Amino acid sequence: MDHARGKGSALEVFRVFFLLGVTSFGGPVAHLGYFRDAFVVRRRWLSEHAYAELVALCQFLPGPASSQVGMAIGLRRAGYAGMLAAFVAFTLPSALLMLGFALGVEALGAEQGAGWLLGLKAAAVAVVAHAVLGMARSLAAGARRATIAVGAMAVVLLAPSSLGQVLAIALGAGAGLLWLTSPAPPEGAEDGAVPVSRRTAVVSLVLFVVLLVALPTLARAVASPALDLVDSFYRAGSLVFGGGHVVLPLLEAETVGRGLIDEESFLAGYGAAQAVPGPLFTFSAYLGALMPSAPTGIAGAAIALGAIFLPAVLLVVGGLPFWERLRRSPRARRALAGAGAAVVGLLAAALYDPVLTEGATSAATVTVAGIAFLALAFWKAPAWAVVIAASGVGFLLL
Repeated sequence: MDHARGKGSALEVFRVFFLLGVTSFGGPVAHLGYFRDAFVVRRRWLSEHAYAELVALCQFLPGPASSQVGMAIGLRRAGYAGMLAAFVAFTLPSALLMLGFALGVEALGAEQGAGWLLGLKAAAVAVVAHAVLGMARSLAAGARRATIAVGAMAVVLLAPSSLGQVLAIALGAGAGLLWLTSPAPPEGAEDGAVPVSRRTAVVSLVLFVVLLVALPTLARAVASPALDLVDSFYRAGSLVFGGGHVVLPLLEAETVGRGLIDEESFLAGYGAAQAVPGPLFTFSAYLGALMPSAPTGIAGAAIALGAIFLPAVLLVVGGLPFWERLRRSPRARRALAGAGAAVVGLLAAALYDPVLTEGATSAATVTVAGIAFLALAFWKAPAWAVVIAASGVGFLLL
């Protein structure tokens, strides 16, 4: 099948990503599994190789990696409107839940041992395992690529940090450049073209740097609570790799560390963030709504949410055109083949920790995970339906 044909509309992108936004539990690594099922396996919006390349690029970029992959898919599918649709649709459900929690709506039931939450975590095991096996067949086939994948897995497990993830992909790219033969351009390689000019990309990257450097100075000079809020959350979104839980220390330093939010409120919001679907970066909506010296409530949540995701938008727009040029080089394709194998290792490491360690904690949850995997791999059930069913089983039985 030609993955390049059949560009869609922003409305189509919004519909698919909204469904993912209300069902994608399990954190950023699980999100990559849901995305692969939705866009590579089911809808064939892009090839396995193109998807792995997007994942590798977004792992190199600062910011929420899974959200950036979603933005890139939306951009490729329907231009800037598609990128906006993907971001809003995937982010909105969890952002509204976190805002509601901040405003005192006690409808989440986010206790760590709640049965429905155990079912969701078990479903995440199945989704990630299915993604690892599927990607390994095409991206880690053969002894050399499999060796790179296992090596990357070892690096991530032995150096469990965002730096370890970036190092694993960098080493995989280096090993691919030196050790692998140059693969032919993957099917649908021409589909890599994105509707972003080189000039726009340069402007976007320059704006990213200018804001990162200038916002702290402006915030001190103007003494505006809203500008201070933008500065704090923009910096948090700019300085983390991999997203997810990695951003928490920065957010804690910007809120609890400055005496703006107490430790108990921060931890309560963090607990709630574990029980909602979508990106963990929407924790910023909760914090923004509670900031006492800035616009509070809905306004504070919107400012914090926009500021923490803005670096991701600028980097995706700025990075993709150069990435698409680079991938056409034979040497770059060898490096990308190694990076793709390393992505498989990265997902395999995450399958162990935190997905298995948190999602397969008892005989009952292992059973739910096994049935969910059966449904995904052999009965070809969609991931969102498996997640909802596992949640229901967990609520009733766990």
